[in-house]
Amino acid sequence: MSETASPPRHGRLLRTAAAFVVLLALGAYVLMQYETGGRGAPRCVVKAADGRGGDSPTYEMSPEQAANAATISAVGTTRGLPERAVTIALATALQESTLRNLDHGDRDSLGLFQQRPSKGWGTAAQIQDPVYSAGQFYDHLAKVPGYSRLPLTVAAQRVQRSGFPQAYAKHEPDATLLAAALTGRSSASLTCSAPNGSGVPGDPAKVRAALVRAFGSEVLPADPAADGAGAPGAAAEVSVPVAAMTGADGGGPGARRGWELAHWAVAQADALRIDEVSYAGRVWSAKEAHRGWRKAGGGTTEQGAGEVRMRTAQ
Repeated sequence: MSETASPPRHGRLLRTAAAFVVLLALGAYVLMQYETGGRGAPRCVVKAADGRGGDSPTYEMSPEQAANAATISAVGTTRGLPERAVTIALATALQESTLRNLDHGDRDSLGLFQQRPSKGWGTAAQIQDPVYSAGQFYDHLAKVPGYSRLPLTVAAQRVQRSGFPQAYAKHEPDATLLAAALTGRSSASLTCSAPNGSGVPGDPAKVRAALVRAFGSEVLPADPAADGAGAPGAAAEVSVPVAAMTGADGGGPGARRGWELAHWAVAQADALRIDEVSYAGRVWSAKEAHRGWRKAGGGTTEQGAGEVRMRTAQ
């Protein structure tokens, strides 16, 4: 009797232990989700600022995609091109690479726009530099007569010479949403939902270098100390000046430039280890990323309107 009763009891103990382990794992997962805002893997979201709340159009992407989109936008605005040009470029990259800097493609196609070295777009290394490849796209787009008045798919096709010329049209709504945020027309509309938890500190020098690569040398003060470089206690912060805001609602060209830079910083936060971005009385923090842009303690849109502050992880 005892010889036949022991194995079932042993089996029940094993099943109980296994169930306990599963519950522990589930509890750890729930705790992690709570601490990161319930988002899981890092994601970035851009939302239309149209006042419709939960009904507003949104576009979700990875930090890599957000960083590439922000670079494409920055290269376009730095050349003085209109938002329409940025929208066309983003829709093209969405179709060609889903905003990923691919090291492969059809035949010798590479990069965000699937440009081909054999067709004179540059060397393979150049094409895989997002700043270079975006510049090449804009160079060709600017040669298309009246591109800003053409249907998006027509303008994109004049540059790309794709075998699927109608494919770009389906990306226009998402590209329009992205362009509004990344050019700064739509304020506080791009957030990244999960903090970077690697513990690797950021380097303000790398943030400055990336700013100059994307926006040109004029983006930073001529005096390095003016943006906090070398200042005691401020080594982890980069301050980028913008023109004063205009209008009672904080609108105007200065505000657009400020939100362009602020959104760029959030989009680059994972790659450049940026922990906090503040502008115009609003703050995005990696430690509280699930809250998105929040008001700085008692701040108004006029406070901090003259500069965008980017604090790196320590």
